[in-house]
Order: sequence, then C-alpha cells, then structure tokens
Amino acid sequence: MIELLSLVAVARVFEVQKGFRSAKPYGSGHIHDTYCVTFDDGDREDRIILQCINTAIFKNPVAVMENIERVTNHLRSRLGRGADIGRRVLQLISTHDGAGWHVDAEGRYWRAYQFIEQARTFDSVNSPKQAFEAAKAFGEFQRLLADLPPPRLHESIPDFHNTAKRFSAFERAVAADESARDEAARDEIAFARARETLAMVLLGAGLPERVTHNDTKLNNVLLDDESGEGLCVIDLDTVMPGLAAYDFGDMVRTMTCPEAEDERDLSQVAVDFELFDAVLRGYLGGAGSFLTAPERGSLIAGAKVIVFEQGIRFLADFLAGDTYYKVNRPEQNLDRCRTQFKLLSSIEQQEDDMTGLLRALA
Repeated sequence: MIELLSLVAVARVFEVQKGFRSAKPYGSGHIHDTYCVTFDDGDREDRIILQCINTAIFKNPVAVMENIERVTNHLRSRLGRGADIGRRVLQLISTHDGAGWHVDAEGRYWRAYQFIEQARTFDSVNSPKQAFEAAKAFGEFQRLLADLPPPRLHESIPDFHNTAKRFSAFERAVAADESARDEAARDEIAFARARETLAMVLLGAGLPERVTHNDTKLNNVLLDDESGEGLCVIDLDTVMPGLAAYDFGDMVRTMTCPEAEDERDLSQVAVDFELFDAVLRGYLGGAGSFLTAPERGSLIAGAKVIVFEQGIRFLADFLAGDTYYKVNRPEQNLDRCRTQFKLLSSIEQQEDDMTGLLRALA
C-alpha cells in the first residue's frame, strides 16, 4: 500500500483540480495498484483513476503507454465528437509537462484516467444481456481499431497467445516436476497431451493480424448503470497485435460459465449455450463486416484454443510450485486447470451446435 502523502504528490503531477479530498484503493484487479482520487474545487467534485503500473509483469511500461495513447486517440477519432464520447473511451490525463505518464523518484510508473461516472463493471455474468453487451463492446473495439495506421503496436507481453510455446512450457514443467506434483495431476497431463494439436490450430491458419485486447473478461467493460449498455472497454495494457479469435475465445472462456474459476464441483462447470449465443451475437454485432470469412470460421476454434491454453498455463504453474498465479490453498491452480479442461470438454460436446449457430449468423 502506497502512503497517502505519496499518492497526493503523484496525483498533483497530473492536470487535476487542486482541492484534494480523498484517495482509496479501487477495483478488483490484481496487477496494478489502483486508486480512486477525489478532488473538490468548491464548485464541483472530480474523480480520477490513478494507477501505479506493475513493471514486474509489464517490463516495458513505456511501450504499454505508447500503445494506450495511440489506441485511445484512434478510438476517439473514429467515434467523433458525440456528447457521450467521454464515457466511451478511456481518457488519459496529461502531466503538467504534457506527458501521458509519470515516473516518480522511486522509478515507479504512474498514469491517470478520467473517472467514468454512472457505469460499473461486474466480475461474473448475471444475464445473457450482460454477456451480449460486453461482447458487443469488444467486437466494436476490434472494428474501430481495424484501420489503426502503422506502425505496428508494441507487443506488451511477447508471445502472449503463442499456444505452441505455452505447450512447450507445460511439457518442461512436467519433465522438471520441481514440486513432485506430477502424480496428483496425472489425468490432467494426459488430457492436455491428447489435445496437443490444438496448440497450432490458430497459429497455422494464415489469419490476418488485428489489434486485439487480449483480456476480454466481463469486468473489462464498463456497463451503463441505467441501460446496461456496454459503454467502454478498459484495462488496455495487453492491447497489441493478435488474432480476432483470441479475443472471442477469451469471451467464451470467461462469460459463458457463471461458476468460479477454481470451482471444485466440476458437475457445475459447463458452457451455458444461452450465454454462448449471447456472446456470439453480441460480438458479431459489434464487429460488423470487418471480419473475413476465415476469421468468422475460426471463432469456435478460438474458444477451444484459449480455454486449452489457459488450462495448460494453470497446470504448468501447479507443477512448478505456484510461481506465477497467486494461490490461497495448495491445489488451487490444479482446480483452476480442471475447470478449464471441463469447459473445453463442454465446448467439444456442443461444438456442432455452436458451429451451426455461427453459420446461421454469418
């Protein structure tokens, strides 16, 4: 936790009101230190989001911020000057020197965003409408960035969705067995190896590179408090070159099963087809016509690949002794892996119906 006086000093580096009122931790994210800072100049109250970037995960914070500046500027230019533009695109607040971020005396990287009022995020899906609205927002996000001018965006995390490399890392973890856990995960190791070919399904498909979000969870879309409309895509740290199917796959992974990611009762874990229908319709509605026919045809494969990829990441971390994902109990990463593999099995079982729906909507 960063001291209040330090937060006040950092906040005042940015173009904000002078009447500091309060600062408190904000949101449910686990990567950055995020605060809601309130100012009051006597006439009105203003809130900003102040974030200290986690440079252990994002090792090139300048590249991350350059991506965010380019993406948000382009989104704003594509959306025009509508009255609601301030709620539909994240707005970075410049420092007094005109920079988009600040480096403090300890070498910490900071950024500030305007707070978007009368909107909120949700950590789990409560209805098909929520899934539809979030997926539509992500589809529109991809569509609006499809004509982002060169140069190519930085890769904020290189090989983030290189599933073949993820599979190789999993196999190395099995071979090393550093925590003597192989026996506990014998069935999961066999499940993963039986689906090794999934690792190359998208990489070898010759699909066009797009600007993708790469973390398309429900809680990365702000939904309007009154209408429930998907207003603004947030958490842009992983926006970089990728495949459209990556983003769609992560929507299926995170929005079509209401159960917890570490649910132990696997009988409760399955893709809800009604939620899948909502995600697919929302995404295609937001994406519009920019997707090519091969990209549309890759979406179900994208769901399988991303769920598989996340499963082997959890499994590899379990085998390595829980060195990457935080855990609250010894087998939590194994439980996370099991839920992903159960979701993958559910997709496999419903794949014909999913493909039929996709063809009907394409």
